[in-house]
Amino acid sequence: MAVAAGLSTVAANGRTAASTSRNSAFAQDQDLTAGDAAILRFLAAGEALEVDFWTQYNELGGIPDREVPGGTGNRAYTERLSRIDPNIPQYIHDNTDDEISHYRFLNAYLASKGAATVDLAPFRTLHGSTATGSSGRRRLTNLMQLTLDTSWWTRYRSSTHNPDVNPTAFEQAVPDLHNGQFTAIPRTDYDQYPHEHIQAIANTAAFHMATVEQGGGSLRMALAQRVTSVEVLQIVISMGPIESMHFQTWSEKAGNAPPLTDPTNGLTFPDLNSQGLRQMFQTNLIMPEPCPFISTSLPKCSVIRPTNTTGAAMGALKFLTAMGLFIGQSDAFFSFLTDLAQDADAAQRGM
Repeated sequence: MAVAAGLSTVAANGRTAASTSRNSAFAQDQDLTAGDAAILRFLAAGEALEVDFWTQYNELGGIPDREVPGGTGNRAYTERLSRIDPNIPQYIHDNTDDEISHYRFLNAYLASKGAATVDLAPFRTLHGSTATGSSGRRRLTNLMQLTLDTSWWTRYRSSTHNPDVNPTAFEQAVPDLHNGQFTAIPRTDYDQYPHEHIQAIANTAAFHMATVEQGGGSLRMALAQRVTSVEVLQIVISMGPIESMHFQTWSEKAGNAPPLTDPTNGLTFPDLNSQGLRQMFQTNLIMPEPCPFISTSLPKCSVIRPTNTTGAAMGALKFLTAMGLFIGQSDAFFSFLTDLAQDADAAQRGM
């Protein structure tokens, strides 16, 4: 109820009549439809998971501070991330801060409407990195056994296919990442050497960051189509573009990952700009290509894809699970998230 109380204070202090009217309407309308509440709870759970893994990145390769506390940084890892782009530590910090704000807002909004909130703390059971810089806290997510689907790279460069209209198998930018399990953070200080190994870990992180954020933008646009309340719609579609901004930032950074082969496991990052590869992989083509949208009989249009709403929440959960992000989690964890996803997918847009 803190949000409603804060808004009441604003009205009492004599702000503009329009603001007072808006705040009064918010305070009086305490009910959410079951579907809208389910959608917000699933998104809040997703934000909690994002906060967890982004915090791990920030502890080791970002900027730990009062705004995003925890950890003390890992010099070798940060140097290799900065080789991809010198601003990556700042971007990690700011991305983490964004996800924290989303999680806090969604839970506060649910509480202000008298709806149940989401707390994943009981599932914080996983052991994380023990490398220098890690806080050593228990985690919700596992960044050390990732299998990444990097087909978003070619999906957004394709002018002929859209998974919502005429699906196809899009090619992987880094095939090896899709065929094994690889860490995106140093697991121990032994991962700091040889230099090609810690660079491969940093490269994996860059592709993982883009992979998750592209999914976040699609998910919000898909679930928005099931929302009833205009206010809840405003929340969902206002957060969705932030995830897409994150995605474009990280997709550009992933393109800067230096080509190499990790001598410890054979993981190879190809030179995506090599003459032997088609334009589909060119690293500076970060603006989405126009593609079929709604119908192949209509002109091509540059859009977020996919945005198909059917089974979107369960699809997102399966995507993150296949990524290896939850390796080591309990059956209770999966049951809890599955229930949230199924409830969100069952939401129906009312009039």
